[in-house]
Order: sequence, then structure tokens, then C-alpha cells
Amino acid sequence: MNVTDQKDLEDVEYCFLSGNLSCPKEKRASAVYAILYTFFIGGILMTVCGNLVVIISIIHFKNLHTPTNLFVMSLAVADFLLGAIVMPFSMVRSIETCWYFGDSFCVFHSNVDLILSTVSVFHLMFIAVDRYYAVSDPLLYVTKITMPLAWFFIVTSWTVAVIYVCIIYYFKGNTEGMEGYDPCPGDCIIVFNSTWGTLDTIVTFFLPCSLMLFLYTKIFIIAKKHQKVISTIEDQFQPREDTTQKATKHKDKKATKTLTIVIGIFILCWLPYFVNSLMDPFLSYRTPPIIVDALQWLGYFNSGFNPIIYGLFYPWFQRALKLIVTFRVFSTDSSLLCLFPENN
Repeated sequence: MNVTDQKDLEDVEYCFLSGNLSCPKEKRASAVYAILYTFFIGGILMTVCGNLVVIISIIHFKNLHTPTNLFVMSLAVADFLLGAIVMPFSMVRSIETCWYFGDSFCVFHSNVDLILSTVSVFHLMFIAVDRYYAVSDPLLYVTKITMPLAWFFIVTSWTVAVIYVCIIYYFKGNTEGMEGYDPCPGDCIIVFNSTWGTLDTIVTFFLPCSLMLFLYTKIFIIAKKHQKVISTIEDQFQPREDTTQKATKHKDKKATKTLTIVIGIFILCWLPYFVNSLMDPFLSYRTPPIIVDALQWLGYFNSGFNPIIYGLFYPWFQRALKLIVTFRVFSTDSSLLCLFPENN
């Protein structure tokens, strides 16, 4: 070993005082730390506060109590928990390039991360089913998709997600059989072996997303056919459409469009991470940790995008946010306020 190599080794800073028995700590300028913490904290606050507004709005306002909004609320709960429990600790790990919270909390953190990600994709799948029945069979929709059924699907989503992650943990899918992966002591990154990496990607991403894409394709085909039939009937027999029916159709169409955007952005945010998760075990885990971290954060920030989408496309979200910010939500009759003016 020459003098230069010796000096380079001496300049390396490690996460713990035990020296090279722990992960090397990446050195950054103070300004870079400030920018990174500002960026991540802003994203976390957007995720937590935005989803909290969705949760409060749907719980508080009685005219938002629909099966579709129940799924939206439960999805917001998962996103809120991700922002409150998972993202802050992941932020410190990503910026400091060290995990300071111990092995036990690493297991808890990783499992909660997996559970909430799985819950999110299950909810989006049930939302797609809900929208399919709303468009394909609108007359019987209210009898098929009821509030108790929505609650059943929500409880099922959370239960199956917890059981699934427990199975992964029991069979040590992220701790054994990972040839080529050599983590440094004290690291905390979710990595699967080839078997579970393939299974997890298929079960929690590609299969649900394929079903969602199939359903939304059918939804738009059916909606187009319905529009043609309705236009023909209106031209021949009914020049004027009932205002209430027209408003209802407009709301359903807007809800379907908005939720399609939510699902599309979810797929775009998580697709790179799951593709890497599928391929990395077969490539001897050659993807640099910083890339894996960046892909995971792209998925995390999807949880903060949903409230922004609701704010852009849902007038009820805008009005509910205004009532919450101005504290009018605490008035005794605020839960009965109408959030759906006819012109929206």
C-alpha cells in the first residue's frame, strides 16, 4: 500500500466509532446538507399535511361519505403514515448515508415501509374495480358497491398486506440467499433475494397494475360507447337533459379521470424502483446504493403527489382545505355544508 492510499484510508469517515467495522459516511458541504434537509423536510410536510387534509375532509363532511371516498381516505391514511413514520428516518439515512437507529428499529421501519406500499397498491386496485362498476353498470352500482363492502375491502387490504410482509420476514426473503450482496454493518436498506425479489415485484406491483390498466382501458371503452348512445338518444328524443342527472354524470366522469391520474402517477413513480428490485438480484446487486435510494424516494414522494392532484381536480378538496385553514370546520353545522356546487 502506497502513501497516497494510506492517506485516503485515514481520511475516510465511518458512521460509528468502531471504524471500518461500520458503513463509510459520505462527506458533504454544509450548504449541501442544508439544501437536502430543506428539500426532504418540505416533501415530508407536504405528504403529511396534504393527506391529513384528505382524511379530515372525508371523515368530517357527510356528503363525502361514499364508497369511492372511503378508499381514497384509507389510501390517504397509508400515505400519511408513510410520511409520518417511514420518511423522516429514511431522510436521515439518505442524507447522512448512515443508519443511526439500531437493528431492531430497522426491522420495524422496513416492515412498515413494505406494509404501507403494499396497502397503497391494493387500494388503487380496489378503486379501479369501484370505478369500473360505476361506469359499466351505473344503475346497479349503488347496490353492488356499498359502504359495508367498501369497509370490507379496506380491512382486507390492510390485513393481507400485514400477513404478506410477515411471510416475507418469516421466510427471510430479505436476509438470506443474496449472493453478491455484501452490506456493511449497520446499514438499513430493503433488498430481496432473487426469489422474493421476483415474487414481490409480481405480486405487489405488476399483477395489480396490469389489472388496473385492464380495468381503466375497459372503463374508457365503455364510457365512449355510452357517450355515443346517450348523444344519439338526446338528439332524437330528449333535447334537454335533466340538470341533476347531468351533474351526477359530470361528477362521476371527473372522479374517474382524477383517479386515473392518481393511478398513472403511482405507476410512473414506483415502476423504476420495482424494475430495479426485479433485476438487481440477477445482476449481483450492482446498482449503486445512491440510485436505489433515489428510486425509493421517487416512490415515497408519490404519497405527497396525491393531495396535489385532488387539489387541482377536486373542488371539494379546495373548499374543505379552505374551511380547515380558516377553522370553520369546527363549527357545529360545518359537516352538513355542501361541497358540490352544481357548476362543478
